[in-house]
Amino acid sequence: MATEVLLVTDIDKLGLAGDVVKVADGYARNYLIPQGKAEFVTESARRRIAKIKAEQEKVRKALIDAATKLAGSLKDASVTIRAKVSEGEDLYGSVDAAQIAKAFELLGFPEVTAEMVQLEENIKSLGTYDVELKLHPAVTQTVKVWVVQE
Repeated sequence: MATEVLLVTDIDKLGLAGDVVKVADGYARNYLIPQGKAEFVTESARRRIAKIKAEQEKVRKALIDAATKLAGSLKDASVTIRAKVSEGEDLYGSVDAAQIAKAFELLGFPEVTAEMVQLEENIKSLGTYDVELKLHPAVTQTVKVWVVQE
């Protein structure tokens, strides 16, 4: 038999906070409710979750606004990274996300972190690259990265 519960926290493969889901009785009684991850569906629980969702929505909008503002200031930004070169245009090492984030920090954008830099693989040769920055799950910005000889 299934029991309807109201999730208090996000649970992988089950749902997000505020969702009403059906789970097995034992799972609800022995794990979700004692751990404080869910509650039985009551009117007071629904009101409390509605308040929490409203607060989370305000925070989410503020984060998106901040990310959008940062994306606007990064619109025409580019960084130059100097690297040692072997024969030809191949680098001795490679340029990674941390180096790109550090370059943006030196340029005056300390908000840009290595986790935001979306590289398929490290840069291993000289040139100009379009690198995508994922400032928020809903906001991305493409910037230029110049890799030049040291």
